[in-house]
Amino acid sequence: MEDHQRLPFVRDDSGVATLTLKQGDRPVVVMDWDLLRAIDGALDEAEALGSDLKGFVLASAGRVFVAGANLQQIMSLSDEELDEYIAFGQRVCGRIAKLPCTSVAAINGAALGGGMEIALHCDVLIGARPASPEPGKDAKPYLVGLPEASLQICPGWGGSNTLPSRMDPAQAIRRACEGKPMTISEASEAGLIEELVDASELLSRAREIAARPRAEAREHPRCVSDDDVREKVGPALERVRADLPQNQAASAVADCVRVGVERGWHAALDAEREHLVRLRATKEAQDAIKAFFDRGAVKK
Repeated sequence: MEDHQRLPFVRDDSGVATLTLKQGDRPVVVMDWDLLRAIDGALDEAEALGSDLKGFVLASAGRVFVAGANLQQIMSLSDEELDEYIAFGQRVCGRIAKLPCTSVAAINGAALGGGMEIALHCDVLIGARPASPEPGKDAKPYLVGLPEASLQICPGWGGSNTLPSRMDPAQAIRRACEGKPMTISEASEAGLIEELVDASELLSRAREIAARPRAEAREHPRCVSDDDVREKVGPALERVRADLPQNQAASAVADCVRVGVERGWHAALDAEREHLVRLRATKEAQDAIKAFFDRGAVKK
């Protein structure tokens, strides 16, 4: 891997390694091919440590954790290239879940879409408490979650199956189908974020948690196919189904949840990938994503 594509990967004296996401001098990190390849290379280093790796922290150098996937890149790829891109991201994120140590996502700011999904492959999610930009002003909350359905597409890296395993499944399914993220405080109240700490303490606390022995080895992240989750998610899906938005994106997310409950994690990943490739080409998605880019251009 070329030097400019390497990510900061540092192991401390206790054996806990911290992987810091960054993209050159960009203030906001987005998931794209280059970043995924860099994460993959860093995970090669992590795995090469073997038993010397005592914990793993996923952090970010940006002003947010990860703003999401690179939509411009997603919209520019052919169906075959997009399928390959999603599959590669699924494999890279999956490597975090398989690490032989406790993994912690240290969320310092907005974690949306693909950023939320890679965090959900960690064993524990903690967040920085919102801070006031200046004395006398209220702290500004930041958002975490899966906004894909609001753009008429769906998650591609397991979010439909991981989010309902970390919080009330009915609420998680509803939010994923609506594409409605939550504030970090709401996420903490929902149990998705296990701890909120001051930003200055975020990394030290994450490393402290990561140093704890892992409860069990895993082949995939916590998800709806886990035995203790499946029995709650199936009924929750049926309860909320009639109240979900009547559009293709919501139907796709609900279908991915159903597939995960009935057929397991890998089948759910296949379903997400197939739905995302299909939805990306619909007029609804193209119009919604164009409007999203237009709003960004107006803000600039």
